[in-house]
Amino acid sequence: MLVAGLMSGTSVDGIDVALTQIEGEGFEQRVKLLAFETIPYPTDIRRQTLAASNAATHTATLSQLNAALGILFGEAVLETCRRHGVDVREVELVGSHGQTIYHQATPTRFGGRLIASTLQIGEPAYIAALTGAPTVADFRPADMALGGQGAPLVPYVDYLLYRSPHRGRAALNIGGIANLTAIPPGAKPEDVLAFDTGPGNMLIDQLVSQFSRGVQRYDSHGRMAASGTVRPELLQELLADQYLRRSPPKSCGREQYGAEVVAALLAENLPAADLVATVTAFTAASIADSIDRFVSPRMHLDELIVSGGGVKNPEIMRRLESQLPDAKVLASDDFGVHSDAKEAMAFAILAHETWHGRAASLPSATGAKGAAILGKIAHPPPKS
Repeated sequence: MLVAGLMSGTSVDGIDVALTQIEGEGFEQRVKLLAFETIPYPTDIRRQTLAASNAATHTATLSQLNAALGILFGEAVLETCRRHGVDVREVELVGSHGQTIYHQATPTRFGGRLIASTLQIGEPAYIAALTGAPTVADFRPADMALGGQGAPLVPYVDYLLYRSPHRGRAALNIGGIANLTAIPPGAKPEDVLAFDTGPGNMLIDQLVSQFSRGVQRYDSHGRMAASGTVRPELLQELLADQYLRRSPPKSCGREQYGAEVVAALLAENLPAADLVATVTAFTAASIADSIDRFVSPRMHLDELIVSGGGVKNPEIMRRLESQLPDAKVLASDDFGVHSDAKEAMAFAILAHETWHGRAASLPSATGAKGAAILGKIAHPPPKS
């Protein structure tokens, strides 16, 4: 089955499209990436999406943004097919993560009840209408309805791709947020531990954008961090964040590491390069601390397999290698999994399972009462 996986992360850099061939079922699936593209967001849509994520958007704008992103996601599939000579009519299914606007996994009292909630936008009906393929979207609520965090969802795919009878492995994706999946040797699905470790590129990206007045969106090759000096006192203050000490299952997002944290960092009045160096060190140190705190007591980590934008930041990778001397730090590309495409591929795989009526969540990762069939399906218009 040819499935298009779509991913737009918390950094709001663009729409990742992974055209993925999937055969088989469950953990015996065979997966092959056929084509991958990142289609940039139009500047005005990116600005409005970031504003919506920071709760600065009127509900009418949010409704329009939901439709606009659905159209952009559908057009991204069409454009990826065009660039790679694939007839879009061959695409049998689309899996769209959507754009996260709000994710609050820890229940709070609302309307007299304890409620956890999440919101990903990018209306799948528009994607289905444009591509002509059924579209699975809104993956997280089904898990949350069973008491789970709704995240991370990729551990199902990590287990499929990376489980080993003899090696203890952890899959680490460093996007806006960093998430980790720990897979002991010979693990069964229920043995998998997964959680968000804390910020990935999010704080780095926000600071670089602020200092460059929007000209740069990220620290290319970690050059700005490499030119600065890590401030130990500030680093220790960041590492004292209570989220890092919370036991899994747990997830986080812009709600924890968004505008308020950036404003506090800017109030330190430190040189730009020093701030970027310090938050880069924070990303690596929080990941290493999470592994020491939650993974090492359960298994020996032989290999850390890294994907996402953080792979391209030598400062993050160098620090991970130095702080995890007993583990071999590798890129997912070393396992034949495109490091940029991996998350989009994951939602192609999750959509494939949903389409076939199979549960594709790991309760050990999310804390749910049971496994859930994830997502909602939007069907294309009937063929005349």
